[in-house]
Amino acid sequence: MTARHSGNGHAAPIRDSIAIAKIVDEIVARVGDRPDALMPLLHAVQERLGYIPADAVPEIARALNLSRAEVHGVISFYHDFRTAPAGRSIIRVCRAESCQAMGAVELAAHIQKRLGIEFGQSSADGEYTLEPVYCLGNCACSPAIVIGADIHGRVTPDRFDEIFSALSPRSGASK
Repeated sequence: MTARHSGNGHAAPIRDSIAIAKIVDEIVARVGDRPDALMPLLHAVQERLGYIPADAVPEIARALNLSRAEVHGVISFYHDFRTAPAGRSIIRVCRAESCQAMGAVELAAHIQKRLGIEFGQSSADGEYTLEPVYCLGNCACSPAIVIGADIHGRVTPDRFDEIFSALSPRSGASK
């Protein structure tokens, strides 16, 4: 069983606990059940499903002979793991020192207000997920953001609005 794809590169979320258990078992068989298999297993589940559903936590814990708390602790500690499906477009805002010195804090506040979400959240319509990153390697063009695979430098709130409006015809109407 594989995740259904929505046509934009992201898997449609699987919410059936039996299907999730089967997927976890398949990944455990491939990754192994060693004590050090938790991180590769979590990455594989997220790669396969697009996120780590709550129903997967007890299955992962069972497969690796860990407590649910241990598995949840690792998922919640590392910001790379998602516990909910991501939006169709992921917007990443650099939070490193160079970008902060050049206006990323104000830019982030503007983006959060524009999208109506905080970092780590997705818009209600499932279109956008907002994520912080801690260096995009574009320091000479701070502040920087990434939308999908496209990096943008020297982004001001006005410049973000231009970029955002070009993403979707209806996004420009929601200023």
